Amino acid sequence: MIGVPSRPLKLLPESALLRSSPVDHPDWNYRPLLGTVQRLRFQIVLEILGDRRYDRLLEIGYGSGVFMPELAGRCDEIYGIDPNSRPREVAENLALHGVKADLTRTGAESLPYEDGYFDCVVAVSSLEFVPDIEAACREIRRVLRPGGTLAVVTPGDTPLWDLALRVATRESPSIFADRRQKLQPALRSHFRLAREVRIPRLAWKAVRLYTGLHLRTD
Repeated sequence: MIGVPSRPLKLLPESALLRSSPVDHPDWNYRPLLGTVQRLRFQIVLEILGDRRYDRLLEIGYGSGVFMPELAGRCDEIYGIDPNSRPREVAENLALHGVKADLTRTGAESLPYEDGYFDCVVAVSSLEFVPDIEAACREIRRVLRPGGTLAVVTPGDTPLWDLALRVATRESPSIFADRRQKLQPALRSHFRLAREVRIPRLAWKAVRLYTGLHLRTD
């Protein structure tokens, strides 16, 4: 159950953050109140991944790499793709903090990996920005091994969430276009849903902050 974590998350320290694109806001993880809400996304992923250790893990939309120190402790090899990133600078920054990551600048619709290359793919508030989610789903399924895990966290799609976004960040919900509405149906059509995590857990959809999906290829 998500609540107070048993230990602090292993994130890049605030002093080491490297903003990689206009939609990347790693500093939000360290703001009062907003940071608490932001870090809930990472806790959802960790709950989905459980105690299992993975051979190769891919993070889609790694941005500044803020979550990679935590993910790197759960796999033997970590990779990342982001269409707007600065892969060399982010990789060098991660290396300074003990994380060896293979990063590539590309979109989720065309992944430069062999079939079945990964046993885990993680996407935290990133697939809402992919122009062609159907193509991305096909590619993610292709690079995942049979029985592989896809952990996705997506924000709420409600007027209340949109208002909170404007107040807390001054960002407009228009950055998502209609992709929040399309994302979950697309994912559920390409993968088997193993588990859904809702934050708040018992709240109506109208006040939901995040939904976490544990999806599988079998």
